[in-house]
Amino acid sequence: MTMPPVPDRCIAETRAWVERAVIGLQLCPFARGPQVQGLVRYVTSAAATADALRDDLVSELQRLAASAPGEIETTLLIHPEILQDFHEYNDFLTVAEDAVEALGLEGVLQVASFHPRYQFAGTEVDDPGNASNRSPFPTLHLLREESIERAIAAYGDTDAIFEANIETLERLGPEGWAALQRLCREDADAALE
Repeated sequence: MTMPPVPDRCIAETRAWVERAVIGLQLCPFARGPQVQGLVRYVTSAAATADALRDDLVSELQRLAASAPGEIETTLLIHPEILQDFHEYNDFLTVAEDAVEALGLEGVLQVASFHPRYQFAGTEVDDPGNASNRSPFPTLHLLREESIERAIAAYGDTDAIFEANIETLERLGPEGWAALQRLCREDADAALE
């Protein structure tokens, strides 16, 4: 029996994933700025039920909405104890969207999704492109709509991002992705020493 991951470990490994995969592989060209500026809030949820996770999500949505972008630009809500099954996680995204709407934050905030077994619709489980949304732990990414709009306006053709990600991940291959995941775990080990 393995011990559940501790919050510091979850944050350290997720931070390493953001650095090595999301930024390092340029999977999201908008991620570097907030990360370098220290504007990404990393938080873990100890929720063991969907209701408890919804409560944590609501708290984090409210916190992000009440914070200035120069204080918190975006939040990664890591929830290692629940929704390990990707299909259950995917179903929870409706709950997340409903929470945004119930708080009156539609058009202000949105929730993006990352999961260790992420699978885009219409793809096979082992499709390399799925890795673009494969995080170390199930994670809800809370984003400001205004920031997304600014980034898209500055970047231009966002379809090119997805296409470039597929090419990058196909070149990396399963062995390269596994090696990158090992490096993230090693980075987390080093950060926690």
